[in-house]
Amino acid sequence: MKKRKNDFILLAAVVIVAALIWGFTRMTQSEGAYAVVTVDGEVYGTYPLDTDTEIRIGDDEHYNILVIKDGKAEITEASCPDKLCVKQGEAEYDGQSIICLPNKVVVEIKGGKQSDYDAVAK
Repeated sequence: MKKRKNDFILLAAVVIVAALIWGFTRMTQSEGAYAVVTVDGEVYGTYPLDTDTEIRIGDDEHYNILVIKDGKAEITEASCPDKLCVKQGEAEYDGQSIICLPNKVVVEIKGGKQSDYDAVAK
């Protein structure tokens, strides 16, 4: 009888530990990286970085072309005069952003991988 009680306690302990591990992994699990696009402070759209796509942001006169490919977001074309947003290159790391001031467009990466660097100076 004592052996059966110990087996039950061991089984209950294993189940509890397994449930705790499962719960911890579910709570810390990332949903995946995505790009949040805002125009003039309003959310324009949210796009996953794991799906290759091309999005035209804006109208015929003021626009940006956002390309998501291979887990990275990049503005490849813009109607703004200085094209600084195009020159910013690709964004893939959590918190990284691409900003077009003339068109009031901000692309921010959320849930992406962490950068190995705190800052980059050119």
